[in-house]
Amino acid sequence: MIGNTGSGKTTVSRALAQKLGVAHVELDALNWKPGWVESGRDEFRARVEAALAQDGWVCDGNDRGRLGSYTLERADLVVWLDLPLRIVFARVLRRTARRVRTREQVWGTNVETWRNFFFARNPLWLWVLQMHFRWRRRLPDILVKYPHVRLRSERDVERFLAEA
Repeated sequence: MIGNTGSGKTTVSRALAQKLGVAHVELDALNWKPGWVESGRDEFRARVEAALAQDGWVCDGNDRGRLGSYTLERADLVVWLDLPLRIVFARVLRRTARRVRTREQVWGTNVETWRNFFFARNPLWLWVLQMHFRWRRRLPDILVKYPHVRLRSERDVERFLAEA
């Protein structure tokens, strides 16, 4: 399951894994350490390899920079959640507001802050905008080699899950 931040990768992949009776593998959970420290390349890859060694799984995440096509090559089907920017951005804003308000911990002991959302070195709001257009430019050429489906609306996602 790939797509922009806020596209629903974790929610949809978790639901699909439950429906299929297989493991759910979240790349962000394998990557992030306390204090928003990323795992080293070798450590991260080893965690991903171990997680994907299972007989069945649904994996969500986009870390092509460190994993290359590793997850794509092992998937029976790549699901690209390509929802409109207005939906994705609104979801990220609502999710961040909830996490900031409740101090919800994500991926270990990490918590989101408005400071990180707006003013970090690579702020989340800017990341969402940049990646939306980058994915749309690059993914069609990348995915041509793999069995894939591109879901462009919430209705597409609902239909996909219903038919899975």
